[in-house]
Amino acid sequence: MIETILEEKQDLDHGKLKALIEEKKANVGAGYLTDQGALFLVAADLGISLEKSPKSEYNLKDIFIGARDISILGRIITINPIKSFLKRDSDQEARNRTLTIFDKEASVRIKLWDDLVDIPEIQNLRVGDLIKVVNCQIKSGLDNRPVVNLGNNGNIEVIRDDKKYEIPSITDITKSIDGIPSEPVDNIAVMGKIVSDPRITQFTNNRGELSKSLQLMLSNEDNTRQIRSIIWNINEAIIPKLLTRDSQIKLIGVRTKVGNPNFGNGDMEIHGDEGTTIELVNEKSTDENFLLRILSKRVNTLGNFSSYLAINREAYPFVLKVNNEIFDLELDVDNIIECYPSRVLGNTVEVMDQSSFIQKIEGNEDIPDKSVLEIKIRDIATTNRPYIIEAIVLQNPNKTDVNTKSGDTVTVADTIVGDDTGEIRLVGWRDNSRVINQLKIGERIRLVGVEAAQGKEGNLELSLRPYSDITIIN
Repeated sequence: MIETILEEKQDLDHGKLKALIEEKKANVGAGYLTDQGALFLVAADLGISLEKSPKSEYNLKDIFIGARDISILGRIITINPIKSFLKRDSDQEARNRTLTIFDKEASVRIKLWDDLVDIPEIQNLRVGDLIKVVNCQIKSGLDNRPVVNLGNNGNIEVIRDDKKYEIPSITDITKSIDGIPSEPVDNIAVMGKIVSDPRITQFTNNRGELSKSLQLMLSNEDNTRQIRSIIWNINEAIIPKLLTRDSQIKLIGVRTKVGNPNFGNGDMEIHGDEGTTIELVNEKSTDENFLLRILSKRVNTLGNFSSYLAINREAYPFVLKVNNEIFDLELDVDNIIECYPSRVLGNTVEVMDQSSFIQKIEGNEDIPDKSVLEIKIRDIATTNRPYIIEAIVLQNPNKTDVNTKSGDTVTVADTIVGDDTGEIRLVGWRDNSRVINQLKIGERIRLVGVEAAQGKEGNLELSLRPYSDITIIN
């Protein structure tokens, strides 16, 4: 009603209209008029009809906290998985999930609750679909921004013929690495080339649960701009089966923020979450077989898979992970294997399910041996390339417990090793701390599959990986 009056009378504003309402309440039927009743009389004085229905369809930029029973139109950019939790007041289980939609001017999150969380599967909703959200309410999110709540009387309608609507497609909102602005933006798609080996790391999320993130570096075509990219709470099932360096990918449903110079180059960063979609622009085939020579072997503490360091014909190093429960295959150092992986993530080749295959083969002189990775301490550089080093233990190992940023307490052990060219610190975290703690001063050892990194003081140090191996040389 207020909107209608202000549209008809351009010389009025909210303040003047409020004064007219108060005057009408004071002078006509005092004590009997509500604000809305008084507004009917004010409208009549102004010669304005309020018979037309109030506006029910809104552009996303015009929605406001407190609006009820309205309809909005937008294109889906993220569909988050269902979350379950216990209500504080009743200990009953509740479910919710979030969708995010956008139009040409704004974006907004939609909260689905309880029975409505299955709507995306029931209606086969996909990222990129144009939808109409009917009979929804607008509430305030934790960030004080509007959030759409869909109640039991609400619904989502898929708009199949979307050409008559001026709402951009996912392609229209996709930015290149060069097109990422220097200020933060939400709910965009980004396309770029992977210039680092993608890796999955574990962390403790804000609910205190152990979760995983996918980390990689994206670049423009000429590699003059690189952007650190992290997908938090990643569901490994959504990661393409072949995601390697030089792949062209599109990340749909991400935001950008100012980067942390301690972890990157100080440029912007790309952040996504469990609702982010990862698309390969030029999809590669996972049918290719891998021929590899085994250089080291480690069985994980539960014994259900083994990690190996291996190299191919081009002496490129790979981490090979094999499911011991599916593949009863005894692999030793210098064995040559052929495998069809279940997934290739960066330099990690996984043979982990029934869709994959692995076997030992006899001979293959084309694959170099471990000598291609051997190096002296003075020649070590900070690269992702694993090294093989022969050295002597120069110090009894130190073992300490460290509190991480996520609040976990982990064990770390270190010692000093040296060869005829120099000395360097050797570090092992978690399970690897036990490996280092067993070393004795004066022992001659061979380190297979260690990587170099900068330590706390800025000095180079060697770090053990899950596939690293230490052998005592007599």
